[in-house]
Amino acid sequence: MRPLYPKSLSRAAICLLLWASHVASVVAQDIEPRRWSQFPTGSRFSGIGYMYTSGDVEFDPVLRIDEAKADTHTVALSYIQYFSLFAQTARFDLQLPLHNSEWDGLVDGAPTSVGRNGPGDPHARLSFNFAGAPALNGKEFLAWRAAHPVGTSAGIALDVQLPLGRYDEDKLINLGQNRYVFRPQLGVLHTRGPWSFELTGSAYYFGKNDEFYGDNTLEQDPLYALQTHAVRSFSTGWWVSTGVAYGWGGRSQISGVRKDDSKRNLLYGASFGMPLGRKLSARFGYNRGRPLEDVGTDSHNLFVTWTLRW
Repeated sequence: MRPLYPKSLSRAAICLLLWASHVASVVAQDIEPRRWSQFPTGSRFSGIGYMYTSGDVEFDPVLRIDEAKADTHTVALSYIQYFSLFAQTARFDLQLPLHNSEWDGLVDGAPTSVGRNGPGDPHARLSFNFAGAPALNGKEFLAWRAAHPVGTSAGIALDVQLPLGRYDEDKLINLGQNRYVFRPQLGVLHTRGPWSFELTGSAYYFGKNDEFYGDNTLEQDPLYALQTHAVRSFSTGWWVSTGVAYGWGGRSQISGVRKDDSKRNLLYGASFGMPLGRKLSARFGYNRGRPLEDVGTDSHNLFVTWTLRW
């Protein structure tokens, strides 16, 4: 039987090991408006986005880690395609993130820092609206929307996080998780004139990481999440949104030893979008992530994205 932690592992390293496991769960959650919005079939979008994330990390006082902070710069490339599936609207998403991250703090009063840069784990998502507007082309879609200012649609989706990000089993903290994450989703969208209201339920199922630091194996219980958004659209093409999300669960174990680390996280934020021409648009926003337990990462996120419709 492999040891839970190698004998050469210092107490500071063990603390970072526990932190890495917690951060992986927090990063998995998101808060994303307009996820279930429908567009004409054949619509394609390519985008590039930038996000700055800064967070204070709170540890159990017994670990004697103080003033811990995390800063991450992320550039993400994305692609979205709408198409018809069984006469209903379907959507495919692909996202490829690149990170430049640094973590620093005081361990037993001594400054300690860790830096990483490179690709994170990409995401692929397939969604299907099984209720609501049928799959329509451009002119038909506009006519249907004009004739139905009030309506409700529902959809299902599967998001898969692929273990292709930068990962080194000899490092405590990595940009990739070296495991699959499967996230089935169920969403409802209600539109009433210029207003729309969204509700999404998700479950995160984590694969096993057999190459966790120190020749260990990381396993994790499912993490569950709910998020809701209110979106206001304007005739100019502008839109604004506000939303809140809550996640719970995700208790983990390392080499068969279960940890008392169940998560409860609250996320909230706001964003707005604007057209920059016939085919180009921009989106700006702010999100806040707060742990509802005594330990966790209290993060602030600022982001901007540019999207080309073609």
